[in-house]
Amino acid sequence: MDEVFIYDHARSPRGRGKPSGSLHEITSIGLITQVLAALKQRNHLAPDAIDDVVLGVVSPGAEAGATTVRMAPIAAGFADTVGGLHLNRACASGLEAVTVSAAKIRAGWADAAIGGGYESMSRVPPGTGGGGAWGVDPAFSAEHPFMTQGVAADLLATLRGVDRPDLDSYSLASQERAAKAQAGGFFDGALVLITDIIGTVVLDRDEHLRPDATLERLAALPAAFAFEGRKLGYDDVAIQSYPHLSEIQHVHTAGSSSGVVDGAAGVLIGNREFGARTGLRPRAVIKSSVTHASDPLLFLDAPPETCRRALRRAGMGVADIDLWELNEAFAVVPLVFMDEMGVDHDRLNVNGGAIALGHPLGASGAMILGTLLDELERRELATGVATLCAAGGMGIATVIERV
Repeated sequence: MDEVFIYDHARSPRGRGKPSGSLHEITSIGLITQVLAALKQRNHLAPDAIDDVVLGVVSPGAEAGATTVRMAPIAAGFADTVGGLHLNRACASGLEAVTVSAAKIRAGWADAAIGGGYESMSRVPPGTGGGGAWGVDPAFSAEHPFMTQGVAADLLATLRGVDRPDLDSYSLASQERAAKAQAGGFFDGALVLITDIIGTVVLDRDEHLRPDATLERLAALPAAFAFEGRKLGYDDVAIQSYPHLSEIQHVHTAGSSSGVVDGAAGVLIGNREFGARTGLRPRAVIKSSVTHASDPLLFLDAPPETCRRALRRAGMGVADIDLWELNEAFAVVPLVFMDEMGVDHDRLNVNGGAIALGHPLGASGAMILGTLLDELERRELATGVATLCAAGGMGIATVIERV
């Protein structure tokens, strides 16, 4: 089995996922094409240097679907021989794209690939193209109850006794850490400056951050999912499945939930021969990557067990890991994770997370993997885990070690 190395990664800044956001004028293919082109150019890759491009996108409707993934590498300057694959493991899609690419390389069926993802949430809103059986098929939903992720976050907080002050405190830390990292230039090495059709830079840094956040401002925000839970019936669905609960405490707000943003990312991976052929130095080796799932109604609690399984595959334990990146879908997710795994906050999301920076669904997994690698290098540490929860109770975790 070939070892799989990370040679480079790149990402766009995250733009606010609304028509007023800086990336709204950039099409989905324009966004991911610029990231792929940057990886090609700065690594001096020949047009046919890689075998495939695998990209996650959660809402592949309208302009984001069809042949977008096939045409993006060609538009970025790669040869016609480089194919494209779109996949969707919900919020885990970007990291799963890296994993699928790595599996081909490890099996000896490819030498190099780019795994990543994109999501233009301002142009192609979540749910574009249909909601799937769970949300729209009454017969299926009657047998397999459904609820929205926001209510699921409040359910998880209720079950685990996580209260509003805990969520707000964590969310403030995410904002403070992200602001410090941005001001310190910690993200700069990965950023691709996104330009419009005439070459003018439209965004050069993440724009969702709220560096002026305070606990007082966070505490003043209303519960974001109380209406869905109480008026649309999702609280009843939750209590039916967890009858020992008398009610759901609605504690998450817009300030303790991941931000809606546009973004794209790519990770260049390959075997040792690819590096020797191209003159590139590997930056890290992928030790393992595992997917796992839990209660689909609860949605968000799979990362701890997924990480345990990934660590076992790598022959490692929690104490062997220097840094952790966990997608901040909602503040309850990292709080539960730290409690279950015995991981201190000073080793988790040390440069903030999706609460401050935003969560471009299909791209987030590749983004946090790159952030993890950059921070390991900056601190001269060795090992890290990138992990995400995903819709339907799924989780993914990837273990890397610097070379």
